[in-house]
Amino acid sequence: MSAPFDHGLVIGKFYPPHAGHHFLVRTAAGNCRRVTVVVMAADVESIPPAVRVGWLREAYADSPHVAVTGVVDNIPVDYGSDSVWTGHVALMREGVAAGAHAAVPVDAVFTSEPYGAELARRFGAANVRLDVARETFAVSATAVRDDPVGRWDALEPPVRAWFARRVVVLGAESTGTTTLSRDLAEALRQRGGPHALTRWVPEYGRELTVAKLAVARALAGRRGSPEPTVFDLEWSDADFEAVAARQSAEEERAARDGGPVLVCDTDALATTVWQERYVGRTTEAVHGLADAMPPRALYLLTGHEDVPFHDDGLRDGEELRPWMTERFRKVLSGRGVPWQEVGGDRTTRLRLALEAVDRLLAEGWRLAAPLG
Repeated sequence: MSAPFDHGLVIGKFYPPHAGHHFLVRTAAGNCRRVTVVVMAADVESIPPAVRVGWLREAYADSPHVAVTGVVDNIPVDYGSDSVWTGHVALMREGVAAGAHAAVPVDAVFTSEPYGAELARRFGAANVRLDVARETFAVSATAVRDDPVGRWDALEPPVRAWFARRVVVLGAESTGTTTLSRDLAEALRQRGGPHALTRWVPEYGRELTVAKLAVARALAGRRGSPEPTVFDLEWSDADFEAVAARQSAEEERAARDGGPVLVCDTDALATTVWQERYVGRTTEAVHGLADAMPPRALYLLTGHEDVPFHDDGLRDGEELRPWMTERFRKVLSGRGVPWQEVGGDRTTRLRLALEAVDRLLAEGWRLAAPLG
C-alpha cells in the first residue's frame, strides 16, 4: 500500500460516531499504511465505550490496516493545562499500545479540531486537519445527541439500530396486533424524511405455524390420514426458543436499515407468554432471550374486548383471550417497561398509538452530556 504516512492516529469520543468521524478515518486509511483509532469514553456518558468500539470495528472490518481500540478517559478537558494534556496523551498512548500497530511510531494525527496542532506536536507527528468549518460534513456528535432524527442520514446502520425507538405491539389471538402494527408503521412512513424508512417486523410465530401446518398436512396426505388442523399441531420448548431467537434477529436486521421508530409485531417477551399458553411454562432459554433484547421504548397491548374473534385457520384460542390479555398486563407491569393498553376501533387505536409514539419522540433520547 503506497501512502505518505506510516502510522496515522485518529482520536475522539465518537459519542456517537457519525459521517464526520468516518471522513477522518477514511482519509487516514487512504493516506497511511497503518491507522489506529482510539475511542476515549468517560464513565458518565450514556453509550458504553465497548459499544462505540464495536461500531467502529464493524465499519472498518474490511480495512485490516485500521485498528480500533478504546480507553476510559475521565480527565476533564482543559486545553490550557499542560498536566491535563499530559494525562490525555498518556491515555491515547495506552490506546495505541493496545492496538495492532503499537510497534510503529505515530507520524500523522488526523483531526477536525483546533487542538489538532498541539496534539500532533506532542506525538511528534504531522498535523492533518480536515473540514474544520464542518462544511463537507455538517454534523457533530452534539447535534446527533440533541436530535438523532434530524441527523439520521449521518449515522451508520449499527448506530441507527442503537438509537431506534422500538415499539412493540402485542396481544392475545385475533386482537388486532398485526393490523395496528402495520397501520402504525405506514402512518409513520407517510411523514417522510427519516420516518419514511420506518420498518415493520412481522410475527415469526405465525410464519412457523403456517410451515408446521403445511408439513403436517403433507405427511398426513402421504399416509392417507385425515387432514390436520391447527388444533392438531404439537409445540415444543425448542419451537418457542426458535421463535424468540428468530424474532430478535429479524428485529435487529430491521433496526439497522430502518428509521427512528421500529414497529414490531410481537417480540421475545411476548413469546414467553405464548410458550406458557401452549406448553404450560416458560423455559430459561426463552426468558434469557427476552432479557437480552435491546431496550423497549414502548409496548402497546391490544385488548380483546373491542375485536370479534376471527378464525383464519391458524387460531385456536378464542376462549383464552381474556386470560392472555390479563397475563400480558401482569408481565408488562412486572417488567418495569413503558406500556399502554389500546382499545376502540381501528382508527382510535392508531390515533392512540401515534400519540404515544409522538410523546416518546418529544422526550428525546436523554443522553448524558460528555465529560467536558
